[in-house]
Amino acid sequence: MRATAIKLARRLFGVLDPALLTITSLLFLYALVVLGSATHDFPSRFQAHIVNTIVALLLMLAVAQIPPQKLMRLAPPAYLFGLLLLIAVALFGEVSKGARRWLDLGVTRIQPSEMMKIAVPMMLAWYFQRREGVLRIRDFLFATAILCVPLALIVRQPDLGTAVLVLAAGFFVLFFAGLSWKLIIPASLVGLAGIVALIGFGGPACESDAPWPGLKDYQKHRICMLLDPSADPLGRGFHTIQATIAVGSGGVLGKGWLKGTQTHLEFIPERHTDFVFAVLAEEFGLAGIVVLLALYLALIGRGLAIALNASSLFARLLAGSITMMFFTYAFVNMGMVTGILPVVGVPLPFLSYGGTALVTLCLGLGMLMSIQRHRALLPS
Repeated sequence: MRATAIKLARRLFGVLDPALLTITSLLFLYALVVLGSATHDFPSRFQAHIVNTIVALLLMLAVAQIPPQKLMRLAPPAYLFGLLLLIAVALFGEVSKGARRWLDLGVTRIQPSEMMKIAVPMMLAWYFQRREGVLRIRDFLFATAILCVPLALIVRQPDLGTAVLVLAAGFFVLFFAGLSWKLIIPASLVGLAGIVALIGFGGPACESDAPWPGLKDYQKHRICMLLDPSADPLGRGFHTIQATIAVGSGGVLGKGWLKGTQTHLEFIPERHTDFVFAVLAEEFGLAGIVVLLALYLALIGRGLAIALNASSLFARLLAGSITMMFFTYAFVNMGMVTGILPVVGVPLPFLSYGGTALVTLCLGLGMLMSIQRHRALLPS
């Protein structure tokens, strides 16, 4: 009986990469400390986070058991299923706070755009695996179309934060597959020109009656608040101003756990979700930020090492994209909180409260562990 239990435990947990498991365990423990303060006045949220963490870890364990070959076969149906759900959201989705993002299934509500953070890079990696050795420019154009179809549906909801993450996940697959710098550099220059134009002519462009094609008014104002949050300190600029005050007031060592004034006097909005980084910075200071950055760098480094050692193109592209998705999550959230990027509703990976994002991140971790465990196997 004991030998059987040991054998079962090895089968279940032997797929877990020790380095990756150690890094993510430290991140989850750090999250408990930070969220313990951010949700101090709402203990039910802290309890819900623990439940969400357990569920996400169980899903990570389950996905880690699936070989990359099976993940590759699941890519097209997962992508098509996600597209159908996005279309269903566009037709029948619930409207909340001016956005149509949720689909009511009767027993629960789901946000289909979340699954595309994983389904899109899986589908692109599957496509490039099928085209390995014969890649041409037209293949990258077709892959771009695979990315743009769900992206357009997500932008239409609108959900700019999720759209940014899906775009990043897809772009990194294209990049690692060999996308030419001749295409990347012109696009980057166009983006840079847009930023320069916004800085130089932001005043007239940010007037209330100035139209921004393709963007809602609130999205336009979020971008404009980057230039001067003090123009509307009690309205659209409130989030950025209060968050940057909290980050700056933490100093080197912080004010101490549960002693953040911006946090517990409720000046920081959404302090347990999108702005949890401000809580960390205020209470643990620069030292706490350095610890978090070190954990993220270790996670990204281990993920890229797994990608480099993967046995197939599909596995390499998927592992690289998932790893860089973690980077995108962290970069966009920290940039948003510190006022160098617009507020787009991207959570801080593994630290923000929220079950859906946590499940997505742990699915990605499970895939990384699967790729590492089965790196000696060849694709079917």
